[in-house]
Amino acid sequence: MKFESFSAEETYALGKKLGEEAKPGAVYCLSGDLGVGKTVFTKGFAVGLGVTDTVNSPTFTIVQVYNGRLPFYHFDVYRIEEPEEMEEIGYEDYFYGDGACMIEWAELIEELIPENAVKVCISKDLQKGTDYRLITVSE
Repeated sequence: MKFESFSAEETYALGKKLGEEAKPGAVYCLSGDLGVGKTVFTKGFAVGLGVTDTVNSPTFTIVQVYNGRLPFYHFDVYRIEEPEEMEEIGYEDYFYGDGACMIEWAELIEELIPENAVKVCISKDLQKGTDYRLITVSE
C-alpha cells in the first residue's frame, strides 16, 4: 500500500494508525534517508500502541523499550557494523516476543529480520513539496 503525506502530522497519523493495529510479535522495518520522518512516524506508532513516554531515536543504545498496550521495542541499527552485534543484546527475544518492534535501518541486518516483517519505506519527492512523503507499506 502507498500513502502520500503532505506534513509531519500526516506521517505521525499514519504511524499512529499502524500502531493501533499492531499485534503481538509484529516487526516493522523502517527505511528511508536521513531526515525523511522515520522518528516522526515511530512516535505516532508508539502513541498508537498506548505508549505515554517520550519516544526518541535510540541511535546510541540500539534499542529502547517502552510500555503500552503491547511492549514496544524501538531499534536503530544505523551504528551496527556486523549483524552478530545484535546477538549481544538478545535481539531474538524482542523480534520473536509478545511486543511490537520498529527497526530503523533494518536493511543493515536484513538476514536477521523475520520473514513476516512489515516493510515501511519513507521517501521524499521535492517536486511535490518539501513536506511531501511517499510511505510504502508492504508485507
